[in-house]
Amino acid sequence: MAAIPLLTLFVLLGALKVKAWLAGLISLAVALVLAILAFRMPVGQAVLSATEGAAFGFFPILWIVINAIWVYNLTVATGHFDVLRRSFEKVSPDQRIQAIIVAFCFGALLEALAGFGTPVAISVVMLMTLGFQPMKAAAVALIANTAPVAFGALATPIVTLATVTSGVSDDARLTVDTLGAMAGRQTPILAAFVPLVLVLVVDGRRGLKDTWLEALVAGVAFGVAQFVAANYISVPLTDIIAALVSAAAVVAVVRMRKATYEPVTAATLAGGTGAGGGARDAGGTVAAGGRGRDRGGVGATAGEELGDAPGRQAARDPHAPSAGTGGAPSVPDTPAEVAKAYAPYGIIIVIFALANLAPVKAALAQAPWTTTFPWPGLNVFAAGSSEELASTTFTFNWLPAAGTLMIIAGLLTMLVLRVSPGRALKAYVDTYRELKWAIVTVMAVLALAYVLNQSGMTSHLGRLLAETGGFFAFLSPILGWIGVAVTGSDTSANALFGALQVQAATNAGLDPVLLAAANSSGGVMGKMVSPQNLAIAAAAVGMAGREGELFRKVFGWSMLLLLLMCLIVVLQASPVLDWMVPGS
Repeated sequence: MAAIPLLTLFVLLGALKVKAWLAGLISLAVALVLAILAFRMPVGQAVLSATEGAAFGFFPILWIVINAIWVYNLTVATGHFDVLRRSFEKVSPDQRIQAIIVAFCFGALLEALAGFGTPVAISVVMLMTLGFQPMKAAAVALIANTAPVAFGALATPIVTLATVTSGVSDDARLTVDTLGAMAGRQTPILAAFVPLVLVLVVDGRRGLKDTWLEALVAGVAFGVAQFVAANYISVPLTDIIAALVSAAAVVAVVRMRKATYEPVTAATLAGGTGAGGGARDAGGTVAAGGRGRDRGGVGATAGEELGDAPGRQAARDPHAPSAGTGGAPSVPDTPAEVAKAYAPYGIIIVIFALANLAPVKAALAQAPWTTTFPWPGLNVFAAGSSEELASTTFTFNWLPAAGTLMIIAGLLTMLVLRVSPGRALKAYVDTYRELKWAIVTVMAVLALAYVLNQSGMTSHLGRLLAETGGFFAFLSPILGWIGVAVTGSDTSANALFGALQVQAATNAGLDPVLLAAANSSGGVMGKMVSPQNLAIAAAAVGMAGREGELFRKVFGWSMLLLLLMCLIVVLQASPVLDWMVPGS
């Protein structure tokens, strides 16, 4: 009975291909019926549980995503996003290096700010304008969107994980900081390998032989920065810091290293239909990019229908490059324009860094900036205890919330980019309009998670999985992978399985912090095979309907990296690496 709501969601999304928002609502309805009939939860309590979950889905989760995408939309509206793209283009004409900088480094920055499909859609369009073959651009963007996912949208998955797990265990370590630190001791290992995979996908063994140093530097720099940021600086800022450090490291190596190999450009790269593979001349390159942008509307529709609407805004950059090799601009951008293009990201970093200073953070955690209150009318107690579940208390941190800080960053961005209030307001309204189905999806999934947790369904499933004993350490990342592969979101997977991981870990004698983080870290590999991301990537390059072909290109890499994460978690659950678990 406890498994039926989750099975309903999986079947609707995976087998019947029902729209994500509709699948979420149907699964929620099933969960409510079972909570009332099978688990004897009073009708009023079940409904209130769902309303609290939906509210949490909007604030703080969607509050972050909406405002982050709004800031991005401001850069698109003013043309500065295209300036940013051209600045990447100038670093190196080599497509293997461009794959690292655009898909891995800049994609990670986009994941840090928005997540929910945005990085894939934007990276695909940028790679197309740089002359990448469509299918290869899509595969590269999907594979790159792995290492940063656990800390995406200003660590929204970790925030969600901390919220849904704190109510099922008395372990005081189940907080954003500790869970973020644990994930920051898992995904950095993965990050070291991802750029190597990218250059292998772009140019095979030759790519690996020629550019292994740049790829390794990018991965190691990202991993080290991710570890340091997650453990010692700020969990929400983790991917922003890692992306910028990695990009700086790659640029430094490219400029210092005297390459002994010939750069691989759109005109020389072998593959597809032959040398150049459809990008044989400058005009063909620009046309390919243009087709990718023109068909962004198709990608938008697919993403929107699947509850991943950021694909629409991401895929419709209106500032097309002029004709030239690789889409190079005919008029160089001035240093001032380039500085403005980077300014929004610098502003975000400064604001979040200030908000996370210990004295400021402590002050903002107090009233009136932050208030906590029991959800009205909801009274759910832990089994055999007189204490209410921690999840029945709602935290409304209206000022220090990451989404509010993003609004402040957006207002400052308006000043720097000289965006009028009317234009900014229109962009804000458009952002809500484009995200309407994503909003419904996330709120439905979080409502479902709260009903599962507070009705006792999660604890029942946890006891079942605990029967696997120590082997559950190996299964834990796989459970997260399944959640993301089906829902397309690490946040949703954490909401669905976070409490289950903790319950199973407690019953099996494993560390709950380790397995809760493993759910998020294992889930990142499911991102590249989720139907939502596949649909957005395929449609953005004008290949809607060929998602199956794209799936086959990335599935093997998803399995290989997932196996690596499973081995990491098993070792961290054993005396070999158990010293890596915070407070163990």
